[in-house]
Amino acid sequence: MTSTRLPEHVLARLHAILDAVDARLRAHYPGPDARVQPIHTVYVPADRVAASTPEQWGAAAVALLDRHRDLLAEWDRTDALEAVRSRLIGDPVQDLRIDFEDGYGFRPDAQEDAAATAAGKVIAEWAATANGPAGFGIRIKGLAGPERGRALRTLELVLDAMDGVPDGFVVTVPKIRAVEQVSALVTLCEGLEDGFGVAEGALRFELQIESPQAIIAADGTAPIPRMLAIAERRCSALHFGTYDYTAACGIAATDQALDHPAADHAKAVMQVAAAQTGVWICDGSTQIVPETDQEGALRNHHRLVGRALRRGYYQGWDMHPGHLVTRWLATYEFFRHAVDVAIPRLLAYLDRRRGGVLDEPATAEALAATVLRAAHCGARTDAELRSMAPELSPEVLRALLAREPIPHDPR
Repeated sequence: MTSTRLPEHVLARLHAILDAVDARLRAHYPGPDARVQPIHTVYVPADRVAASTPEQWGAAAVALLDRHRDLLAEWDRTDALEAVRSRLIGDPVQDLRIDFEDGYGFRPDAQEDAAATAAGKVIAEWAATANGPAGFGIRIKGLAGPERGRALRTLELVLDAMDGVPDGFVVTVPKIRAVEQVSALVTLCEGLEDGFGVAEGALRFELQIESPQAIIAADGTAPIPRMLAIAERRCSALHFGTYDYTAACGIAATDQALDHPAADHAKAVMQVAAAQTGVWICDGSTQIVPETDQEGALRNHHRLVGRALRRGYYQGWDMHPGHLVTRWLATYEFFRHAVDVAIPRLLAYLDRRRGGVLDEPATAEALAATVLRAAHCGARTDAELRSMAPELSPEVLRALLAREPIPHDPR
């Protein structure tokens, strides 16, 4: 190492300060893990769910697609419609929550007890077969005093019926308003893991951000970073609650929507707070479903999904089988177009002598992430990507994503 005029004690102090900073940043911002983010989370009330629900939703979505094929074809700029139809037949739902909160409401205890046990058995069946969604879980009632006891009992009954915690299981916790609620959730998970004899860290949760106090606390601070810091890696995602949030902000019911500026602000705060933590951001829902005005509802949802994707929200809520049609179509369109743009720029990045854009490593990382997301969601198959750019193997893409040395010369 080159000699320095810095005194030894100054250099030691410098390294001590910066090493501590490095360790803290690594702890709070570990980056993405090996999980694959789903494109959506389907919410089904607990009294309407069955093991066959994903298949039933897929069949209803195919029927709707066929009924409105001409309309959907007008929006399809990447020839994705047939691939979407195949997806709806074979694997329509990636992630599903059995809802015991707003979608279910308040029922007699005996009724919710029975529904919780039935839900646990449904999830256990999904976990034991290849027919269910890859991700699944429940949304319990909130942690505020009047609902807390019911929420805890429902969760225990579901865990008991599952006889363990299967991979992919997560608990969505609504109406989070304070950092201390997250600390209580960690304590709850630790206690349940001990009580049920499951591995430490097996229970994970999602925080539903639907209160202004979760965005700006009474002291003017942003609580979400502190929530994630004390969650001890148990928080897998932040989900936005469209209507509770906009109502709490005083937005008139006629204007409550995913694209209202108040909703945009909240999601932007969530996005920045979760950046590089490995915690996913999930957009909320629209209450407009394809029932009476099917064409209008399909058009609205297709627009909202595309808008969210352009803003970097790659997952959102779906509340109706018809939402699957426009969710998958908008997602496939977005990623097919994005891949067509990303591949030439990645090839130019790997060979700096080509191309009119000199991308930075951070941009190459983002481009690689886009191609990998396209493959993971099925917008482009592995075979299609190999034919488009054999140099961009999964190993090369992962190296670009991690900013690591390329494993081999791609040329």
